[in-house]
Amino acid sequence: MSATEFQLPAQFDYLAIFAWALAGAIVGLRKRYDLVGVFVTAMLSSIGGGLVRDGLLLHRTPPVLTDPYYLPLIIIATLIVVVFRVRIERTAAINKLVAIIDAVATPAFAVVGLQLGAQAGLPTLGIMLIGCVSAVGGGLLRDVVVRDEPELLRPGQFVAIPVAVACAAFLVLTLHFGFSPTPIAWATVVVFVLVRLLTIRYDWRTRPLLEG
Repeated sequence: MSATEFQLPAQFDYLAIFAWALAGAIVGLRKRYDLVGVFVTAMLSSIGGGLVRDGLLLHRTPPVLTDPYYLPLIIIATLIVVVFRVRIERTAAINKLVAIIDAVATPAFAVVGLQLGAQAGLPTLGIMLIGCVSAVGGGLLRDVVVRDEPELLRPGQFVAIPVAVACAAFLVLTLHFGFSPTPIAWATVVVFVLVRLLTIRYDWRTRPLLEG
């Protein structure tokens, strides 16, 4: 399959943008930010990885500047969190709620990044890097800005490894075995979400290389 045949529906990008914006807005709410602060954390979460991917790695105009749906989706996600802020704050499992939302957005952003890397004519490992940056870049920037230790860097529930495995499986099935990318992309999202839910349910964790 050539890079020009590697096309995914725009809904993948929009799903990822909305979900990451929702998770970012909840993080801003928990930090007791005002409306502007909640919107900024929503924006960082949703487009941060894309800005790194497009501006630094692919040298292309970020879609947030050209796509008419990006900013409205981020605004809607912010307003949903603002309107339901009291109910969200009273939710006992708010950390799990954010993790579940992230679990939906992460693979969606990954496959979008993989598509862009393939269209840029990059080798397989380069495409994988683009996919991983798309998947985790927004969350990393969000954590840095709100001064939380990035989940990606500290020992904790499995995140980075499932992302890398999902990217590799998607590339093998689409670029090397010729499967249609759209159903494989949806399958990637579903399987990743199931793995993350199991990780959350059973608290599967990585361990530090040095104890104590």
